Amino acid sequence: MPPKPVLPVARATLKGAKSLRHGNPWLYRTELAAPPDVKGPGAVVLVVDPQGNPIGQALYARRSPLALRLLTRREPAGEPVDDAFFRRRLEAALKRRAPLSGRDGLRLVHGESDLLPGLFVDRYGKGLTVQTLSEGMDARKESLARMLVELTGATHVVCRDDGSGRDFEGLPRETRLLHGEGEARFTYHEGENRFDVDLLGDMKTGAFLDQVDNHLRAGELARGEGLDLFSYHGGFALSLARNCTSVLAVEQDAKAAARAKANAEANGRTNVSVENANAFDVLKRFDTEGRRFDTIVLDPPGLAKRREGLATALRAYHELNLRALRCLKPDGLLVTCSCSGKLDRAGFEEMVLGAVADAKRPVQILERRGAGLDHPVLGGLLETEYLKALYVRAL
Repeated sequence: MPPKPVLPVARATLKGAKSLRHGNPWLYRTELAAPPDVKGPGAVVLVVDPQGNPIGQALYARRSPLALRLLTRREPAGEPVDDAFFRRRLEAALKRRAPLSGRDGLRLVHGESDLLPGLFVDRYGKGLTVQTLSEGMDARKESLARMLVELTGATHVVCRDDGSGRDFEGLPRETRLLHGEGEARFTYHEGENRFDVDLLGDMKTGAFLDQVDNHLRAGELARGEGLDLFSYHGGFALSLARNCTSVLAVEQDAKAAARAKANAEANGRTNVSVENANAFDVLKRFDTEGRRFDTIVLDPPGLAKRREGLATALRAYHELNLRALRCLKPDGLLVTCSCSGKLDRAGFEEMVLGAVADAKRPVQILERRGAGLDHPVLGGLLETEYLKALYVRAL
């Protein structure tokens, strides 16, 4: 009979143990009564409660305030965490996306929601991007990339570990190829629109795949003159162009604005124009000038990355939404979004309704939406429901 695997032990406080047993897979260092004795990065540890009763196995981070990320509630003898374990988890994540097999741009692994804490994988055609936001996944990204190539047939796997989330974990930032050679430029589709991405050079993992379903839905509801603010590569703008007579896309980043213009031209969207400008300034100008639109999209970057910055972010969101409401024609459509994880859905809607009250016009809330099916929310971990979108008709 093989010997039972022996793991370092991490002892949770009573509060931490209760939280883990109620579905939260995270345990902060303040909820750690006794840290494990580990030597290298990315260790798997056995988590126990104050009485020594096992809770499960977790990835341990030596420097992060988020000390433990639970992997499995089974003990090492019942489910050893090895390469076969991670391969099974990857296979399960891919299988869950079978209903989306017709898409060539989608998220394949969504971190904790796919029981792979701190690992995010996006697909763009034959190219993959990998982000590791935990020390445990960071230590395994080379082997995970090899597994992903075997499971998906990807020609390139790009490491996009250059986000600010790495700072929180005490991990260095980097962008490099984990598999493949040369450039990592690919194309993918959102409905009938085709987009080009540079996986080594574009923002985030190349695009904002969590908004794809919202892009398409906005295109179905849009009409008349459209305005897409914070357009990036034109995801909303090109979708609006299906039913709008004209669309103005506004993007402050010059490189992204140029790509949006190229994407519009490549897709034959001659009714889309792109302005390289600050969205706050443009909206303020339109409000002052009395320019009005039938459809407006607000999709700003995350304005509240930390809890202490939430009040400032709410003021910025309020200004954007108030001015957008003023710039809408009667029965105009406002699609307003927030990807700030520190702003929950209730707080976001409260902010929007505050702007509605200040605009002094009644509205209909048509739809409350979030990220697509490839970005599922994990019950018990509110942080995975970071994207909010409200579709509002201003009367």
